[in-house]
Order: sequence, then structure tokens, then C-alpha cells
Amino acid sequence: MTNLPGMEDHPVIFFDGVCNLCSGAVQFVIKRDPFDHFRFAALQSDFAQKQLSSVELKTRGGDSFVLLENGKIYEQSTAALRVLKKLNGLWPLLYVFIIVPSFIRNVVYAFIASNRYKWFGKQELCWVPTAALKNKFLG
Repeated sequence: MTNLPGMEDHPVIFFDGVCNLCSGAVQFVIKRDPFDHFRFAALQSDFAQKQLSSVELKTRGGDSFVLLENGKIYEQSTAALRVLKKLNGLWPLLYVFIIVPSFIRNVVYAFIASNRYKWFGKQELCWVPTAALKNKFLG
């Protein structure tokens, strides 16, 4: 996959737009991203479908948290840890868990992902950002 024009400096986080946990995670990242690193797109968006159509994702149906960074795709716990690494505060310290093999980390990730609607709920429509945040969202 090639980089999008103008996206080289902005990793893109693809998230389940109807999941309350996922939308909350996006808001969490926005509040802790003072250098405006990240851009966001719902997995349900046309932009995400176009960008990820040629990629073999580990899971389908919105179960994956996906990060497009420097032309590379990261999923699940690896994507989450790479995002935490760029946030302000103490969150980058959690990147130490990258040393845990991904097949172990992703068991925990999969458990949370499979229960996210039951525990946190689901919206009928994708979360719509405020006008002030609209420039952070693609597609």
C-alpha cells in the first residue's frame, strides 16, 4: 500500500464507528495528541473501504483497530501500543508491552473486542465529530 498524498506525517487510525468503546478511544487519543499526529476514519467509511480493500486484515466486520503509519498497516494490540507511544503523559510507557508476543497480547484484545458491544454499547450510526474536530477525520 502506498502513502496517501499529504498523509505521510499523519498516521490514520481506523476504528469501528458504531462502537462506543472505539469512539471513546478516539476521543481519548484526540485529547492526548497535542502535536496533532493522528487522523481518523471509521472502518465503515468509504475512505477506509478504499484504503483497506487490498489489505488482508486479521479480522473483518469492524473487530480490528487498524493503524496506517508510514505506509504500513498495524492491527489490534500492536496498533494500540503504537498509538499510545505517541500520546502525551505517561501513556508511552505502556509501549513496553510490545515485548510480549502479539499472539498473547491479541488474546486479550480479541476478548475485549468480542464483548465490546455487550459491555459498552453500540450506536445506530457512526459517531460524528464536532466542527472543530472535522479536519481530523477522513472519509
